[in-house]
Amino acid sequence: MKLYGIPNCDTVKRARAALTARGVSYEFHDFKKHGVTEAMLSAWLKQVGWQRLLKKTGPTWGKLPQEVKDSIKDDVSALALLMQHPNIIKRPVLESNGKVLATGFNETEYKELEL
Repeated sequence: MKLYGIPNCDTVKRARAALTARGVSYEFHDFKKHGVTEAMLSAWLKQVGWQRLLKKTGPTWGKLPQEVKDSIKDDVSALALLMQHPNIIKRPVLESNGKVLATGFNETEYKELEL
């Protein structure tokens, strides 16, 4: 089990606490320290699509020029933007054996996961 995100993100903190409370062992991948690869993002996009992986709330998205926001229409255009601005990846991404189990954190969704 692997959880991807940044440690100071409140949503990531809640997800980590929920996993720990359930006794789930996981490896944490810090985007800021270890980065994100094109292969990783491509695999996630293939599984969940750009609409679920792109975080449109938050300061990084808000500061982007409108023409950049409007140019995101598919996985290919989203991939380029996500590589350039990893802060707009919806965090955290929970993955097991290469399969995305969840993006973001929803307590109910996490409780329903068979971990």
